[in-house]
Amino acid sequence: MAIPFPNIDPIAFSIGPFAVRWYALSYMVGILIGWRYALSLAARGQGPQGSQPQTPTVSDIDDFVTWAVLGIVLGGRIGYVMFYAPEIFLNNPQEVLMVWKGGMSFHGGMLGVLLAMILFARSRGIPFLRLSDIICACAPIGLFFGRIANFINGELYGRFTDVSWGVIFPDGSGQPRHPSQLYEAALEGLVLFIVLAFMIRRPAIRNRPGLVSGVFLLGYGASRMFIENFREPDIQIGYIAGFITMGQILCLPMILIGIGAIIYARKTRPATP
Repeated sequence: MAIPFPNIDPIAFSIGPFAVRWYALSYMVGILIGWRYALSLAARGQGPQGSQPQTPTVSDIDDFVTWAVLGIVLGGRIGYVMFYAPEIFLNNPQEVLMVWKGGMSFHGGMLGVLLAMILFARSRGIPFLRLSDIICACAPIGLFFGRIANFINGELYGRFTDVSWGVIFPDGSGQPRHPSQLYEAALEGLVLFIVLAFMIRRPAIRNRPGLVSGVFLLGYGASRMFIENFREPDIQIGYIAGFITMGQILCLPMILIGIGAIIYARKTRPATP
């Protein structure tokens, strides 16, 4: 038993020679919804004037969106080239920024947004961890839509399987595979979003800057480590040392930093008026 891959055109719609792909739309929708959610979190965190420690304002979040988009796109593409396809840079350096040819790395995008948050927080004089907590609480929204787009594109699929919900992707094998993109959308997107949404709405947690960020790093890292056991390794890399994937290697520091951030936030005196 297996499920045939749905015949979904990767192009959502075309206007003359201009084609809009589902993959691009997923980024746009994820950023748009994440931006609106971040605005609501910033408004919630402000409270009456002077009653809260300095936190990012609604205006700050509005201005940060452009920084975040640049961090996601540039970091995601450069990260993919560095981590998964260094031969692109070595053989055809002009293709590094050709994002329309595919190839984006979550870990690279995360580093790009991290750099953007550091620079933005310093320029505005706002606490970095408070900005980070808001952005991390929104990140699973983009992850959810991004993984759905991966499924529509029939890319980043899972390993061969005999489970009844296996999907026969258009990879030429004719064999069912784990729909690992949907596993990631559910675990890294939906479940992680619910956990972080519950946390950031509690003043006792919100006033320990870094706690939400730490749970995000730990939650994503652990989820990705687990799902990599069902995901087909990147063909140009395969298994490293015969048993571990590049995705799992990149998640190890995320898990460690996440644990460190949680310990730091719990030991730090709560930020109170």
